[in-house]
Amino acid sequence: MSITQNEKISQVKEETLVVGVDISSEEHFARVFDWRGKEVAKIFKFCSDKDGFADFAGWMEKVKFQTGKTEILVGAEPTAEYWFTLAEYLKAEKIKFVFVSPMHVKRTKELDDNHPSKTDRKDPKTIAKLVIEGRYLEPYIPEDIYAELRVMNNNRMRVQKELNAIKNRIARWFVIYFPEYRKVFADWGCESSMVLLQKAPLPCDIQRLDAESINQLWREKKLRAVGMKRAKAIYDMAQISVGVTRGENAARFEIKMWLEDYSRKSEQLQSILATLQTLITQIPYVEKLLAIKGIGMLTVASFAAEVGDLRRFRSPKQIQKLAGYAIRENSSGKYKGRSAISKRGRKRLRQALFQVIMPMIRSNAEFRELYRYYTTRGKNPLKGKQAVVALACKLIRIFWVILKTGVDYNSAKLIADIVRERPAA
Repeated sequence: MSITQNEKISQVKEETLVVGVDISSEEHFARVFDWRGKEVAKIFKFCSDKDGFADFAGWMEKVKFQTGKTEILVGAEPTAEYWFTLAEYLKAEKIKFVFVSPMHVKRTKELDDNHPSKTDRKDPKTIAKLVIEGRYLEPYIPEDIYAELRVMNNNRMRVQKELNAIKNRIARWFVIYFPEYRKVFADWGCESSMVLLQKAPLPCDIQRLDAESINQLWREKKLRAVGMKRAKAIYDMAQISVGVTRGENAARFEIKMWLEDYSRKSEQLQSILATLQTLITQIPYVEKLLAIKGIGMLTVASFAAEVGDLRRFRSPKQIQKLAGYAIRENSSGKYKGRSAISKRGRKRLRQALFQVIMPMIRSNAEFRELYRYYTTRGKNPLKGKQAVVALACKLIRIFWVILKTGVDYNSAKLIADIVRERPAA
């Protein structure tokens, strides 16, 4: 559950030891302070393995005994993936672990010595001081179904990115060696195209065949969507191709390699999607979300993977902040600058929400009406992208209510919530 800064400050009591840790790939450095910011022990170095973690826990217990303290609070920067194992170990040992923002560390590290240097001794102290001031976040480490969803959704995004890169490389290959191919096969990834590319990828390879031989390849695979007309079309294109003819053997090897990668990544993606489909069915009330026109499996999976268990939030505004949709003002005195979203938070959550709103405006009648209202209202009309952000925040509130209470989606109530302008007298 998200807490306020005052509540964070109150957690650092007189009997609390605050430990700042500078995390790296193999070795970590720690410094320990009391609640007033006074250092109470020498710097400690430990390795990122089981023995190192045990030494670190033993050192903290020793300092706690020597100082007569009863609680320990460990703070660190979320450095890449190197903090995962330490956080898991501290959780098992029931030692509280929190994050400080790398940006805050960067901006406050000069307070003590007025010098921009960054060292293994300096950073742990800066981190600990930020924790004492309550400028930290409690990391959410998803469990059970939400842990599975986060890992699997990350895998989906990675494989999809790799698949897109492979598609771009194949498209580049066609531009160089057979630019006319796409005129016959708009979708080069279809089965009939893949069969032909395996046998005769280059124009010169197709020229050695005739239309009947090409059609025979498809007949052997029992493909019905193609025939002599398509075979003759690709054969004619091969005759007039302006594709590069140098390095033919290497070109054949290259397209074969890319097609193998494409097939393998496509199979991986389909397997991941099937797994995600199974996982989201375990989320309470998920069927009510999927009943909303425009909301699909990937949107729900991305939302659940990034947000996790909704019970840890007190209001949907906290999820808006997590997505980076909190409004950032820019004003001073009489100057009133342009407001914008903070973009601080989980980038993937923000992207997933933004991307689903665009098709919903086209396919979902009530969201289309809301978009029209936001952009045309007489008082404070929004620009296109601003209206999309407003709808993304409304979608967060809809998800919040449904997943919290299990109520059905009510399109009429959504439209009724629009603040109608009074007609002119």
